[in-house]
Amino acid sequence: MNPMLRNVLAVIAGVIIGSLVNGFLINISGKVIPPPEGADVTTMEGLKASIHLFEPKHFLFPFLAHALGTLVGAFAAAKLAATHKMRIAVGVGFLFLLAGIANCFILPAPMWFMAVDVIAAYLPMGYLGGKLAIGAVKNSES
Repeated sequence: MNPMLRNVLAVIAGVIIGSLVNGFLINISGKVIPPPEGADVTTMEGLKASIHLFEPKHFLFPFLAHALGTLVGAFAAAKLAATHKMRIAVGVGFLFLLAGIANCFILPAPMWFMAVDVIAAYLPMGYLGGKLAIGAVKNSES
């Protein structure tokens, strides 16, 4: 397969896989840490209307979803890429960062959460995913 096509497909696969991980964690979050009493988290409107009821513990799973989704997506993309594995992993992290920034404008979360999320969940996890994938490749070749 053409390396450029393989790299493009790796990015697409990384974004899809990372999004699935993100969605899974968001879906189970309410079962692990129940939402505040009276909060409707089933719709975006309900979430916007009740986010003022959320305590710091309620932001743990959204952060984990963003960070682990990015990490797994970047790892998968780097493993699947033909070349430029680290660039591709960080690129996937950047795509998730853009989505995270957009989410800051869509959902009125507390400023502390948006700052931690944007700073720690995307580019660092993209880089770590790339390092893990490249390290895994090097170790398997030894």
